[in-house]
Amino acid sequence: MSKPDELLVNVAALVESGQSNQMSLTVVTSGAVITGRLAPEAVWRQRVSEVLTDSARLSEFSEVFTTTTRKEGPPTHLHFHVARILQGTVGIPETGGMYRVSIEDVSAWTMGDFSYSDH
Repeated sequence: MSKPDELLVNVAALVESGQSNQMSLTVVTSGAVITGRLAPEAVWRQRVSEVLTDSARLSEFSEVFTTTTRKEGPPTHLHFHVARILQGTVGIPETGGMYRVSIEDVSAWTMGDFSYSDH
């Protein structure tokens, strides 16, 4: 979207203000479909930092996620926790990942996430 969807920005702002990670959302961005739960940026950054800290090869990058603070104004990104990229009938990764998506790059979205079934 050349101009971010005001309704989506408002949803992101509510997630940020409530410090909740329970809002499920599915978005289309640059042809990819991402589904999962939104998290406040600070919560998302902390979790990414923890994962990196626990990594023998990537721990030096963890500080990047704890030193940057959020700018004033409306949110510019969605921060997905326990999210998957939909590929056919499966979600990648199966366990869910941490994705950051620019709101202005979202071309379509819907409330809720998608489940997977072999049936």
